[in-house]
Amino acid sequence: MLLSWWLFNFNDLATLLLFCVGQIIGVGFTGHTIGHRTFGLQVQSMDGSAVKPLQGLIRSLLLCLAIPVFVTDKDQRGLHDRLPKTILVNIK
Repeated sequence: MLLSWWLFNFNDLATLLLFCVGQIIGVGFTGHTIGHRTFGLQVQSMDGSAVKPLQGLIRSLLLCLAIPVFVTDKDQRGLHDRLPKTILVNIK
């Protein structure tokens, strides 16, 4: 949000793009964002292995659409987690 304010005066599209880039970099390469790390969470593949960059990209793009978050299964996994076959787990 600070970057959006400083660089783009809180432009809606710029804020969304900054969020998306942060998600792609964070989840795609480390398995978590700053918020996930703070609360001891990590995005992993369904088999427990590290998320591949393509999975992180797909998950991030779907998350930015917002609608997939509201389409959940019995395990409360949104469409943004089901399509790339990822899961958010507690690592603490």
